[in-house]
Amino acid sequence: MNRLAVIAVAAVFLIAAAASSALFTVDQTRQVLITQFGQPVRVIDQPGLHAKIPLVQTVIGFDRRLLDYEVPAEEVILGDQRRLIVDSFARYRITDPLRYYQAVGPTEDGIRARLNSIVSSSLRRVLGNEKLLSVLSSDRGRIMGQIRVLVNSEMRSFGVSVEDVRIRRADLPGENTQAILSRMQSERERVASQARAEGAEASARIRADADREQTVLLAQAQQQSAVSRGEGDAAANQLFADAFGKDPNFFIFFRSLKTYRQALAGSSPILVLSQDSKLLQYFDAGPGSAGLGSKVSK
Repeated sequence: MNRLAVIAVAAVFLIAAAASSALFTVDQTRQVLITQFGQPVRVIDQPGLHAKIPLVQTVIGFDRRLLDYEVPAEEVILGDQRRLIVDSFARYRITDPLRYYQAVGPTEDGIRARLNSIVSSSLRRVLGNEKLLSVLSSDRGRIMGQIRVLVNSEMRSFGVSVEDVRIRRADLPGENTQAILSRMQSERERVASQARAEGAEASARIRADADREQTVLLAQAQQQSAVSRGEGDAAANQLFADAFGKDPNFFIFFRSLKTYRQALAGSSPILVLSQDSKLLQYFDAGPGSAGLGSKVSK
């Protein structure tokens, strides 16, 4: 009786173990390939509870989410013979587990070496026809679209769909960077020198125009001054002539007083004259006296 009980309990355990190994669940983020003695049997991409033949069939799971792969940085020669260190990444998805298993095996990491090689060759093929300015400008989107199409067309044979390929960073090699910086500095210095030369030329032109205008204005002012002075002298001479015609004695007297003022206006008004000098005639007699030639007593 005891022996039968043990056998029954063992049978129950075996049945339970067989049932548990025959049932498995598929997560929403996974997809599985069922193999039988190493040969693919079917693909399950619907989540939920599923069954397989215990001890005969094996469940191999693959991620169905969008996966990232960072491509190691590499040096690429562009179409204008510039060298560029490109750091890129790719986003891919396993769309056909059966083809993926037949191409690279049961591990998800098996595709990374193939993806690295294909992305690298596509980068070199496309960037080899592009110039540096195109890679560094808004035209990069078009370039990355071409690379993605090439990579995706080659990765389909592995059961993988490449959703996107992007250049994360593009740098010039160290020796090229220094050369370009030197070229940029020389160009900036050339532009600055040209701007200074143009400024000096404009300054000289403005000064020349100002000097010419100053010369013209001074000449016109001097001419106007000479005309005004001549007109004033003519008016003064006319007044003197009119005054002399009306009263010659007063005119002579006035002119003598003007001579006194001019002669005695210096800082040392000392004159040495002879006693019979006509300059002193009005010191003895006024303008109405007859002694115009009288002497000045000592």
